[in-house]
Amino acid sequence: MYKTVSETAKDLSMPEEMVLRYIYEGRIKAVHDGEQFLINSDQFDTYLEQLKLLKEEMELWQSTPIPDDMDVRDED
Repeated sequence: MYKTVSETAKDLSMPEEMVLRYIYEGRIKAVHDGEQFLINSDQFDTYLEQLKLLKEEMELWQSTPIPDDMDVRDED
């Protein structure tokens, strides 16, 4: 499925200017139809999957309590 620059920017949570810059740099493949760029959204499937896994790992890491240190001594 092809999307416009604004739709792609919304899906990737980044500014439209950055998406356009990535298109010009060749980091995002796009087709120009004479009026606008069209981007095949299938090229972002792996990126979105990895982003989802990273968010899940960060949530797990943040919710894990810090274990007590075995070397701490209470010397009152």
